[in-house]
Amino acid sequence: MLGSSRSRHRLTTALAGLALLVTGAALQVGTAAAPAHAATTYRVLFDDGHAEEAGNADWIISTSKPDPLAQDSSPSSETDWTGALSSWGVALQKTGSYSMKTATSALTYGGSSTTDLSNFDALVLPEPNTLFTTAEKTAIMNFVKAGGGLFMISDHTGADRNSDGYDAVEILNDLMTNNSVDSTDPFGFSIDSLDISSGYPAAISDSSDPVLNGSFGTVTKSLIADGTTATLKPSDNSAVKGLVYRSGYSGNTGAFFATSTFGSGRVAFWGDSSPIDDGTGQSGNTLYDGWNDTGATNAALALNATAWLTGASSGSSGGGGGGSGTCTSAQLLGNPGFESGNTTWTASSGVITSSSSEAARTGSYKAWLDGYGSAHTDTLSQSVTIPSGCSATLSFYLHVDTAETTTSTAYDKLTVTAGSTTLATYSNLNAASGYVLKSFDVSSLAGTTATIKFTGVEGSTLQTSFVIDDTALNVS
Repeated sequence: MLGSSRSRHRLTTALAGLALLVTGAALQVGTAAAPAHAATTYRVLFDDGHAEEAGNADWIISTSKPDPLAQDSSPSSETDWTGALSSWGVALQKTGSYSMKTATSALTYGGSSTTDLSNFDALVLPEPNTLFTTAEKTAIMNFVKAGGGLFMISDHTGADRNSDGYDAVEILNDLMTNNSVDSTDPFGFSIDSLDISSGYPAAISDSSDPVLNGSFGTVTKSLIADGTTATLKPSDNSAVKGLVYRSGYSGNTGAFFATSTFGSGRVAFWGDSSPIDDGTGQSGNTLYDGWNDTGATNAALALNATAWLTGASSGSSGGGGGGSGTCTSAQLLGNPGFESGNTTWTASSGVITSSSSEAARTGSYKAWLDGYGSAHTDTLSQSVTIPSGCSATLSFYLHVDTAETTTSTAYDKLTVTAGSTTLATYSNLNAASGYVLKSFDVSSLAGTTATIKFTGVEGSTLQTSFVIDDTALNVS
């Protein structure tokens, strides 16, 4: 209920504040009972707004857009959804842990549309065939920088399916080198202008890599059926890592599948669309079943990479990240989705709530700070010990709702701190229609006990609500 002040029963929408303070008291994570809340749903947006169906291509998970569930709400076979990528989509849907949508218009970040990037954990670009606009490139790069996952799937040079003068190699390189956020080789690789007719590129030997060895299986080989590779530049981004290489290549050249990071987000590159093609789709298209090719493990590669990009698997894939290589990947916060009510967290009265006046992002509970329309302060905190030698990322979803009408003055504020460092301050000026993912690198706290604390301070009139859900402190 935008604009009205709330009672102590929280009758208007609101969002809670989170701050981090280093203290000396360790949290005994793992001694408490496992929270009885619904599993996190990882949200994936597949792009179909850049000629992904042009020519003989059919790079969609379903003909029902934006929601594939409208075609079949409980698919058991890839043919229950129509599209050359339906095997990918159905495999994720059957896990019960993923939610998927298809974007058919311009990509945005921080907007109000149902397919705005702020509503998703990962974006898949399956061989785009039209250039992204300046605004779209800004949106994509800011989405990744803030913690989103980006899956870039190219094809060979000259695969200009809509004859507009641009193929996927040029389009994806343009995204990386001609944007307003960071054009200085932000991901640490460039896509090669090649047309490699065939091959079965082999995976490197790395049993600890979550993309090569994940919950969906072990990756041994992929497939090239007219594709390309990438040249890695670790001097530009030390996190870039080649996982699958064209025969005869290694190191910084001939990478057919690569991963990297940017800001708080993750990036994956694949040099051909044939491995994700399941051979079935709309009539009139020329399709090839690379998904089930017996000489490769393409399904495992696609699905493991999706899990890594969304954060469903928290291990490190990349050359950087600050970890020592001895850290055990884990999520350290207790009761991260608040579904166990007032346990683990220390909170002001009424902050952790299942009130129907404000929707949780997942489950029923969330943390809701301020929103009273009067001078008020709410806090929410939890202490946690971060092991030495780990890289660490704090993330949470935030929704800000306000009755303030100003576009220039921050009357009500939410502060996020880590020890003595302020990570971020949000205010009534950050109001948005839905939850937005926030993510911060807190690796500097490794080897210490830190108190995660959200602090919301509201002025004397006109409510601003700060609502938080699905927190996480992932180490790897």
